[in-house]
Amino acid sequence: MKKELRDIILTACAEKIAKKGTGVGISFYAFCKNKNDNPDLLMEIARWWIKKHQLNHFEKAEKIQRLVQSE
Repeated sequence: MKKELRDIILTACAEKIAKKGTGVGISFYAFCKNKNDNPDLLMEIARWWIKKHQLNHFEKAEKIQRLVQSE
């Protein structure tokens, strides 16, 4: 995983947890601010989320943090 992508995911998860608490769910769209202004980044995130880890549309932000940190 590229450092840029890793940083985006970890930051988004941390912000979501800070705002909503430890049980908050997150979608991979949150890492692109729900916009398609960078389709290559969106596809990289989608491949990581869907193909590599076979995650559901929404997952716990803490789970995503652990997955990213373990890579």
